[in-house]
Amino acid sequence: MSLKTKSLTNKQMVALFRNLVRADHYDKMMYRRMMQGKLIAFYHPGEGGLAPGIAACTFLRNDDNLSPHHRAHGMGHMLSKGVDLRYYLAEHTGKETGCCKARSSFHYSFPEQKIYMMSGFIGYNFAPSVGWGWAAKRRGKGQVVMNCSGDGSYGQGRAHEAMLMAMNWKLPIIFFCENNGMAIHSTASEMHPTADIASLAKGFDMPAAIVDGQDVFTVAETALAAIDRARNDQGPTFVEAKTYRFKEHDIGTPDLAGYTERTDKEHKEMRKRDPVVLATERVLADGILKQGAIDKLHEEAAKEVVEAEQFADESAIARPSEAELMAAVYAQ
Repeated sequence: MSLKTKSLTNKQMVALFRNLVRADHYDKMMYRRMMQGKLIAFYHPGEGGLAPGIAACTFLRNDDNLSPHHRAHGMGHMLSKGVDLRYYLAEHTGKETGCCKARSSFHYSFPEQKIYMMSGFIGYNFAPSVGWGWAAKRRGKGQVVMNCSGDGSYGQGRAHEAMLMAMNWKLPIIFFCENNGMAIHSTASEMHPTADIASLAKGFDMPAAIVDGQDVFTVAETALAAIDRARNDQGPTFVEAKTYRFKEHDIGTPDLAGYTERTDKEHKEMRKRDPVVLATERVLADGILKQGAIDKLHEEAAKEVVEAEQFADESAIARPSEAELMAAVYAQ
């Protein structure tokens, strides 16, 4: 089953471009702070693969359920949905003002925006997404579930179970695969028998689309069509965005593909398709934005990031008591 795309308005293209620029500034800031020792735990850089999350989430409603991808710790997904990232940065900085009072590092929760968790388990989000989808269908208010995950997660049994149940029950779920070809060090070609993860959808007779994940506008056209299907009670859709991961899996981990370090030549080829560069060329060529307006968006994004850093740095360090730490721990 094929999927017809939705055309974008100039206003929608500007919104996508703005969020892409913001996400790029946040990602570079997080990388810098991690290298400076200013973050707790770890960071999975998003450079090169930010466009799919922006495209998937910019046009979601506040009451739509979102499970972000772990790349860039989901910041692009979340800022596109309206999350105030000051509290997320504070969480990464070990501060009391963090979204989980510094108890989680990047295992966040923003229930006001229907973003409930991030787990360290690959493919954790498929089972709860079915539950969220079932609840949304019963409410009948047009809510959708945006289930974002990488190519590696589709080797998990729960992914196939979720797709089967979603299709049987016609649940309003978008299975959004951000395929950067890498699951930590394992390549997609090693992990999957076919080049396209979207081929899995055929077994469930689920509509599917494969898109250029470096083109934020192309991905958004497809994402909007999938969202419309879900809102109109037409069931789930599978979207595969082919993207890149410019940097290592997480900061400090060797940048390997299998047992071999990725080469400078590979990196140079990938960077020819930087999504921020491609989007900038597009809005200029189409007359959507002039260079002055683009510069202003970058200035605004840089200012936003500085203010978020200031908020995090000036917040009090989290020093929970033993009683507070044990309050959410349950034993059988």
